[in-house]
Amino acid sequence: MSTDVSDEALGARVRVFVEDYGLLVVAGTFFALAVVGAYLFLFGDEALARRLIDDYGIYALFCIFVLEGAMLMYFAPSEALVPFAIATLATTDGGYDWPMVALIMVVAVAGATAGQVALFALARRGGREWLLRKPWFRVDESSLDRFDRWFDRWGAAAVPVSNALLFTRGMLTVPAGVSEMDVRRFAALSAAGTLVFESWLAVAAHYAIEFGLLEFF
Repeated sequence: MSTDVSDEALGARVRVFVEDYGLLVVAGTFFALAVVGAYLFLFGDEALARRLIDDYGIYALFCIFVLEGAMLMYFAPSEALVPFAIATLATTDGGYDWPMVALIMVVAVAGATAGQVALFALARRGGREWLLRKPWFRVDESSLDRFDRWFDRWGAAAVPVSNALLFTRGMLTVPAGVSEMDVRRFAALSAAGTLVFESWLAVAAHYAIEFGLLEFF
């Protein structure tokens, strides 16, 4: 009985903490991501992203994808990340290191989803107008209005579809957060769309490597 009471008391304290300080924690985390993104925007470029992946492998790839998911990827085209990672980390003289290819895909999906969930949580706690006032939030109000209408029309199904497409990735994150969608459902739908997106990029990487074109990514 005492264990049950202590568990309930702990749960109550956690809920109070989340209610009182949740926005501060999420905003602080996102601020740290924004600082990193701004630094890389000022001092980094695509070559830096490639060097980081080349030097630090999967760890750098995960961190870069978190920035991509949080829409703070200012310094390199995210479309090049998985192809370059496969070419650098998973290509051998005998073909592909398939376990490494699978790990790259898992890391890409996990990192991008983590970044999107962070932005989702910030939108949920801070609100749409609060985000629009932030200089690091790159989506203007007219674009956000358009994606609000997408979400109003198609609902949750728009999240994976938008994540699977080249020019709409992540754009439903804020509308979903403002709508108070369940965070676990959002994370699952976000991950599903990202998996589709990164899979077709991996296929593109395969053919680029096959025909010696990866240098153009």
